[in-house]
Amino acid sequence: MSQTRKKTSSNEETKPQTSFVNKFLRGSKLRSSKAESRKESNDLKTTDFQPSDATQKTPTVDTAKPLTSEMELGPRLEKNEQFLQKLGKKAVDKCLDLNNSRLSTADVREVGEALKAIPELEELNLSWNCKVGGNLPLILQNFQQGSKIQTLELVDCALTSEDGVFVGQLLPMLQSLEVLDLSINRNIGGSLNSIAQGLKSTSNLKVLKLHSCGLSQKSVKVLDAAFKYLGELRNLDLSCNKELGGGFEDSPAQLATLEHLEVLDLHRCSLTAGDVMSLTQVIPLLSNLQELDLSTNNNMGSSSENLLSRLRFLPSLKSLLINNCALERETFTALAEASIHLPALEVFNLSWNKCVGGNLELLLETLKLSMSLQVLRLSSCSLVTEDVALLALIIQTGHLARLRKLDLSYNDSICDAGWALICQNLGLLKELTELDISLRPSTSRDCGQWFRHLLCAVAKLPEITEIGMKRWIIPAPLEEELECFGQDHRSNIHFNHNGFQ
Repeated sequence: MSQTRKKTSSNEETKPQTSFVNKFLRGSKLRSSKAESRKESNDLKTTDFQPSDATQKTPTVDTAKPLTSEMELGPRLEKNEQFLQKLGKKAVDKCLDLNNSRLSTADVREVGEALKAIPELEELNLSWNCKVGGNLPLILQNFQQGSKIQTLELVDCALTSEDGVFVGQLLPMLQSLEVLDLSINRNIGGSLNSIAQGLKSTSNLKVLKLHSCGLSQKSVKVLDAAFKYLGELRNLDLSCNKELGGGFEDSPAQLATLEHLEVLDLHRCSLTAGDVMSLTQVIPLLSNLQELDLSTNNNMGSSSENLLSRLRFLPSLKSLLINNCALERETFTALAEASIHLPALEVFNLSWNKCVGGNLELLLETLKLSMSLQVLRLSSCSLVTEDVALLALIIQTGHLARLRKLDLSYNDSICDAGWALICQNLGLLKELTELDISLRPSTSRDCGQWFRHLLCAVAKLPEITEIGMKRWIIPAPLEEELECFGQDHRSNIHFNHNGFQ
């Protein structure tokens, strides 16, 4: 389920400042930007307030103003270089990253001036700067027809509805735009009509992220009308828009036309049974889909049997996140049968679906046939001893050899014999880096003799660094063994446990 995260500038502050002038205007040939270098790679990686349409006049984009000449840029460039140094930032090739820079209102105005002097700019990141909100036209109004901007990131900028209208007017100027991220701007939902109209002019767009943007049921129809103009779209994130539920019920046919779509994120969208029925007709047609996140949609548990069954038609699927969806035995059975036909699956998250407990055998063939699985999450699935015994047998027979992360946490019904079986076979997972067997927050237990098996297994795992054992208490006789283990083996292995008895 893919969200944007804050970036820090600590590393950049310690590096020597690169001349803003030299980077952009003085002779030397510019290296390719990050956007160019990733063209051939796959781009994989709230409040319920819904604003009304703005009645206030919104600044428009000036399309008639000519590009600034080189002679006019000299004094301005020197001032811009000083401004970036003040922020502890620097321009890298054709990219300007000012995310999380604590820009003041005055800084925002200077950014607008600075952008006039960078006609070759291809990537701009202003994310995590709340003063951008309400001032976006001051920054971007000098973008003109023919702008080379390929990436525009405005995550959590407190954008207003008026800013959203301005973005819609700006988009037709950005013919090279490939990445647009407006996530965590909860007030732009009311201006989605303008944004969607602008999107119709961005035929090269590959990534569209509207995570937590205050979208509503009506927003689905508005976006659906724009999808037919976005034939190159690879990544669509509509997650964490809780009012979106019910919006897919009227068959969003244009979503099916996104034939190149590789990532679809609809987690925490309050999907209804009607939404699931409609998506059942659409998602299986997205034959290039590699990542699907439907997690934390609690209303789809009993109505998703047909949808999950038809996932077998997505042979390229690498990541399937369906945790916390209140699956029932029938829907889990349909999913298990479909997953056999997903040979590329690398990430499988079924956590918080209680029906998995006692029924893990339904996944037996999937786990045996999977040659690519790297992440398996079964947290809080009500697993019982028989389930982990089956998992141990699968590992013992040489399967799951590429597994890197295994999450069995919050399954308190597993007895010591079950933990012993799984720990005795962990040493066969040579690529394992993380293991989590933590107990629920309301529980604490003493480790049994299985802890010795765990230590023995970990000693055989060259890649492992993290072992989650929260609320497990290590008895005094085993404390010395853990200390000796730390002395005899790699010191970077972290046992996160609840202390000693």
